[in-house]
Amino acid sequence: MTVQERFESAKKIYAEIGVDAQKAVEKLKDISISMHCWQGDDVTGFDQDGPLTGGIQTTGNYPGKARTPQELMDDIDKVLSLVPGQHKLNLHASYAIFNQGEFEDRDALEPKHFAAWVKFAKERGMGLDFNPTLFSHEMVKDNLTLSHPDKEVRDFWIRHCQACIRISEYFADELGQPCLMNIWIPDGYKDIPADRTAPRARFKDSLDQILSIPYNKEKVLVCVESKVFGIGMESYTVGSAEFTLNYAAHRGILPLMDNGHYHPTEMVSDKISSMLLFFDKIALHVTRPVRWDSDHVVLFDDETREIAKEIVRNDALDRVKVGLDFFDASINRIAAWTTGMRSFQKALLYALLTPNKELAKLQDENKMTELLVLQEELKSYPFGDVWDYFCESNGVPIREQWLTEVKKYEKNVLEKRG
Repeated sequence: MTVQERFESAKKIYAEIGVDAQKAVEKLKDISISMHCWQGDDVTGFDQDGPLTGGIQTTGNYPGKARTPQELMDDIDKVLSLVPGQHKLNLHASYAIFNQGEFEDRDALEPKHFAAWVKFAKERGMGLDFNPTLFSHEMVKDNLTLSHPDKEVRDFWIRHCQACIRISEYFADELGQPCLMNIWIPDGYKDIPADRTAPRARFKDSLDQILSIPYNKEKVLVCVESKVFGIGMESYTVGSAEFTLNYAAHRGILPLMDNGHYHPTEMVSDKISSMLLFFDKIALHVTRPVRWDSDHVVLFDDETREIAKEIVRNDALDRVKVGLDFFDASINRIAAWTTGMRSFQKALLYALLTPNKELAKLQDENKMTELLVLQEELKSYPFGDVWDYFCESNGVPIREQWLTEVKKYEKNVLEKRG
């Protein structure tokens, strides 16, 4: 049977439970995921040559890491050729592109330093999201940035984040769609602190100063991201979940949840419904934590599916801004990127092919036996045939055929980088 024929058969099977598979693939085509640029070069960026700091680490040394802006753009293009649909690109400030002999520190960055990225995005019909880079820099002092007791340190990072707001608005103006700008800080302490309040008070004041500059809040969606702990800040994290959630709620900005930034038994999928009751929009970083915030490649696993189901069943596709955040240097980076993007799209499609109203009705009627059985049986429905059709109709390889393209690229391009 052809892909089309298998899809036609799958449509009939899904129709029996009240699901329109054609409508599902049409809806999926319009869902944009923000693809992180930093998988391609192990979060190195272009503005420094030092080691990663802020509790961030990549493991592995697979050949072919992008070393220049052009190499990174080429790799992103390759991934986009293997992922169906139209997406956004998520940049960190450390990926500024300077002309020969030019350099500006992070507190003096301007839109012109990202003009090449805007050109890249325009040519591909993409939007851009953005992140201040508050790590891997000499002004990260004592594992602290916006919460440092030294005003000079705080002011440097305040200026950096304000510059990033202006750059984000430039992205939105040039590309005609809002730019999500996420603030995450690595601030914290390795051992038990004597004062938990003062660093958070300083962080709160720094954020207030950052947001005090004029900007278009429809164009720049500022959000704050929490973390439970990290390497070097095991005992205390300034930007805790409670801090960022309260700050976002009281200042009218977005909270961002990274599903690797909570205790291992906490599930972000369980938090989404609560957040949507109180926020107009929320943001997510989808990753795969293995026992801690390890940033493994996103897979089509239980939690990824549950996150997607929560977004779909709450009719929140326009309210939840999804970006991916992982980095693996132990395998082919193009394959890692592609796997993560396609996996989250699969999760969204799986959610769109779920008879959510019928399942909710069973729950409300306390028919928990029927609910359990149907949810389990849905797992063996011909989801893969619908996914193959979606890929083929969007001009990208089906199943594992895309890996052949990646291996060709590895041989012809990546292996020659040295």
